[in-house]
Parts: sequence; structure tokens; C-alpha cells
Amino acid sequence: MTDSLDWLSHPCAAPSAAAAEAARQRQDQLTKPRGALGRLESLAIQLAGLLDNPKPSVDPVQVCLFAGDHGVVAEGISAYPQSVTVSMVCNIAGGGAAVSVLARTLGAGLEVIDCGTLGDFTGVPGVRCEGVGPGTANLAQGPAMTRKQLTAALAIGRAAAERAAAAGVHLLIAGEMGIGNTTPATALACALLGLPAETLVGPGTGLDQAGVRHKAVVVARALALHAAPDTDPLALLERLGGFEIAAMAGCYLACGQRGIPVLVDGFISTAAALCACRINPGLRDWLLFSHGSAEPGHRALLAALDARPLVDLGMRLGEASGALVALPLVRLACDLHNGMATFAEAGVAGA
Repeated sequence: MTDSLDWLSHPCAAPSAAAAEAARQRQDQLTKPRGALGRLESLAIQLAGLLDNPKPSVDPVQVCLFAGDHGVVAEGISAYPQSVTVSMVCNIAGGGAAVSVLARTLGAGLEVIDCGTLGDFTGVPGVRCEGVGPGTANLAQGPAMTRKQLTAALAIGRAAAERAAAAGVHLLIAGEMGIGNTTPATALACALLGLPAETLVGPGTGLDQAGVRHKAVVVARALALHAAPDTDPLALLERLGGFEIAAMAGCYLACGQRGIPVLVDGFISTAAALCACRINPGLRDWLLFSHGSAEPGHRALLAALDARPLVDLGMRLGEASGALVALPLVRLACDLHNGMATFAEAGVAGA
């Protein structure tokens, strides 16, 4: 892996128009009124094009969980202490977290990657130790990371996508863990969308109204330091992001380049996705959106990406939990498309 960032602009794969058209024709022949299965039909057609298969399957599915700590926690923007990041990474790897249960129940692979926390996971089963530093710097006082750290964090995500490609993965889900990480995600979202802090800041791990107001002040300070109107998205990611957020962006871009569809999780994951799409717009074709987060800023991010999530259950946990909850719908879209009989096969008269 080189230190160059040139790979970020490499073109993303082109979805197969022929496979999508074959899937569309099949949908029109299945034993149901045309369009009766709604978005399940369009989802199957979209996946046919992405997977270059008129009868697509999203299995095997891989979850990549990226973890990082954040210096901005020193500003008092989280309801939980920073030590929880390390504890939760161990809990995820040990099978006790929501993402662990969901991945296990749904038969999805789960890879846990330390991108830069305050913990030492050497010898901890189930954790890849690839940290680029002991958490980011305080973005309210200076850049969150150096360009060298950004390059390394993006490369962590790229390598995760390459492992998934080598394993024949058909669908990738990126999750995150990092106490305080709704603050860098919100700052990044505000900078990318040109919106003031108070319009997007939310409770994160459970702040009260006073905590949310304080968090907005911290985000506004960071934006004043780092987010001039002409700042490019890569520089914004460096100054306002987190190691795990950068790793997700790198993973998304590498998936698009290698032709692996991505099921995007919630607010933090979508902030990373928008940044990645601003870096390389060709990525957008490869992103599916799982759920609408209860974090206030998520709706604005989805609108900027012209994205309509599959479900809205009021979730705001992160960890890839919302994407995994939506995964059965994605599988069912494929199963219905592939398994239903056509009118001719069933001997049923068409319309």
C-alpha cells in the first residue's frame, strides 16, 4: 500500500445495465401485478445491475466495524466517558453488543478494526490492531489529524474492502464505534452541506438540551477554525473527521472501485459516505441506504445524497445496527425476485 492518495479518484466500477434490464424484464413477468412489491422490486433490479447478475444474491455479507477515539471529548460533548470506547470494542469482539448479536443472527461476517483508540488490543481475540494514533486531536482547537494520519486511516478502510473482495463478499456494511463521534460527524456534515451547527447537532449518546446546546457551540468553534467555504472534502475530513470516519470513507470508495455494493448505516456512516461521494462522485451508484436515524442531522445528509432509506425505526445506536436490521429486507427483495414463478411457469394468465 503506497502513501499516495491518488487511488481515491480512481473510477468506480460501472453497474451492468444489461443485468439490470434483464432483472426488470423478469419482474414484469412474475406472478403479481406489475409494481405490487413496491421498492422491493426496484431494489432487486438495482442489485442485479450492481452484482452483474439478473438473479442477484447479496450473500455473503461482511460487516467491518471501525473504532476510534476523539480528542474533542475533552470539551464535554458526550454523555459517556471516553473509556467506554475500549470497553465496547471488547464487548463487540466478544459477542455482547447489538452489532454482534445481529451479525450472528443474520449470518454476516464481522471484522472489528481498531483505527486509533486509547486502548491496546494486542492479544485481544477478534480485534485487528491497525491504529494510527491514540485517538484524534481536539478538533475544536486544531485539526483532528495530520495528513499522514488521514492517509493511513483511509488505507485501513481500503484494505478492509480488499479483504472483503478477496473473500467474495457481495454486500459490505461499515459500522463505527467511538465515544464522541457524533461531534466530528456533525461538524463534517455541517461543513459539507454549508449549514450552521445548531441545525444538525443532536443528542448523540443521550445529551440533555443543555448538553446539545454546548455541543453546538463546540461544533461552531470547529467550523470557524476549519471550514472555509472553498475547503475541499479531503481537507475537511482531515480537520474535522475521526480515524474511524476516514476509514469508513476509504472503505466505501474501495468498495465502489471493486464493484461491491454497500449498505450504509446511520448518521455517522452517512456523513462518511457523503464525504466519500464528494471526493469521488462515481461512488454514489454503489450505496444503498438502510435506515433513517433519530439523529437530527441524518435527514439532511440523506437529502444531499438523494437517498431514501429502507426503514425508519427511530434508531440511533450506530455500530452498523440499523443496516443489519434492514438486511433481511434486502435479502427478501432478492429471494422474491429469484424465487417467484413467472406467469408462463405457473400457467397463470397475465394481465
